[in-house]
Parts: sequence; C-alpha cells; structure tokens
Amino acid sequence: MKFYKKSLGQNFLTDKNIINKIINIVPLNKKNIVEIGPGKGALTEEILKKKPNSLILIEKDYILAEQLKNNYKENKKVIVYNQDILKFDLEKKIKKNSIIFGNLPYNISSQILVKTLKFKIWPPNYKALIFMFQKELAEKIIGKFKTPNYGRLAILSNYRLNIFHKFIVSPNSFFPRPKIFSMVLGLEPKKKMFNKIKDINKLEEVTRILFANKRKKINKNIEKILKNKNSKFIRSLNLNLRPENLKPEIFYKITEIIEKT
Repeated sequence: MKFYKKSLGQNFLTDKNIINKIINIVPLNKKNIVEIGPGKGALTEEILKKKPNSLILIEKDYILAEQLKNNYKENKKVIVYNQDILKFDLEKKIKKNSIIFGNLPYNISSQILVKTLKFKIWPPNYKALIFMFQKELAEKIIGKFKTPNYGRLAILSNYRLNIFHKFIVSPNSFFPRPKIFSMVLGLEPKKKMFNKIKDINKLEEVTRILFANKRKKINKNIEKILKNKNSKFIRSLNLNLRPENLKPEIFYKITEIIEKT
C-alpha cells in the first residue's frame, strides 16, 4: 500500500548515516527544537535521543500527525501541530535560541525559507536553520555574486543569514527515491545588520522588479522603482548593467532609499 503523498512532496529520509550527520551539525542537548515536516519521525527519534528541552513538530499530513501524537503522547517535551507550515505562526510559537530542522517538501521549500527570513523581530528566536533543499535550489540560496547561481534568493538570504555548513545527499537516502540530489544547509541569522532596511518585503519587491527580466538592462526598472527619488545615486550606477551584475549591497541601498522617501 502506498503510504506517501506526492501532492505534499513527501520523500521520507531513510538513511541512518545522513540522519546522524544532520542532527550532529549543532549541539541539541537542552535546546529548544522545531521540526518542519517530520513525516514518519525518523529524524524526530534521533533528535529526542539528544535530550532537548522541547520539541515542536509541524506536520501537514493528518494521518502522519495523528501517528506522531500517538507515538509521543507520554512525552511532555513534544508538541505536535497538524498544520500547514506556510499558514502556521512560526515566529509566535518558537522559543528563544531554537534550532529549526526541516527535510522540506521540494515544491514549497523556497517559500518556507523566505518565511523564516521575514520574521518581524530580528535577530529572531532561532539560532540555526538546518534545512534540506533540492540541490539546485540550495545552490541558488548560497549563490555568490558573479556566479551563475546568483539571483533574487541569494540576495534575500544573504541579507539576513550566514551559511555555516553544507553537504550533498544522494537520492538513495530517501523513499520514495527522488530523481534529483538534495543538499543540507546550516544557516544562522546575522546579528549585526549593516544596512538599515526596516521591511524585508520591500527588498523582496525590489529584487522581483529588477529580476522580472534578468536579461534586460536595469535603466527602465531603476527609474520605475526610484522615480528620481535619489538622482545622485541613480547617476552613480551604470544603467547599462543587467540585474545579475549588481552587487547585493546595491539592492539593499535601493531599498533603503525607497524606505527613506
């Protein structure tokens, strides 16, 4: 009988070596842990062996959530929420210095990451994100300026997060077996912000407009965004460049100017 749902992007991690590698990225003893999409609880079991202070499980699949509730009904450290992570108020629920794990569904993994980037209070209550992504997407998240993977997601992620760990995971580590490789990223929030952007949604909008057609020069879109709000800054730019040729700091500066005016 098929026990996974393709519609929820379910690929269950079964490789014990990879599971151990993931949970040993950061110390978990006496920490507050959140796990997004625990599924059948393979990672959950190993997390609990590390003796955390608390463990929040967020699982959208009703049947799996009920199984988890039944499995851990005697464990007062564990709370299970049968909810969609994209609608769940994660910022409100997590405790100080939490570590968030997630073998994320490929179809919504970028949305989950952006959700953690958009916390209203910064630095946030989490001290680390240990997320598994499709390898191609992970490379876009950590893409450096002047590389093929540099783009919107890299600019947004780089504004608020540092990467401190990464490794590749084979399709053979899952059931059902996906067609692509995955990558685990260890990410931590930046505590000191050198740019004074008040609303990260504005930065997201700036990147969306400028990357709407990444092969076009920035001249028309820059004028559309800034509307001569800072003509001196506009003159300092080479308007014949494409968005991929702009350093992240340029996007941050544009967002600052919009907010000030």
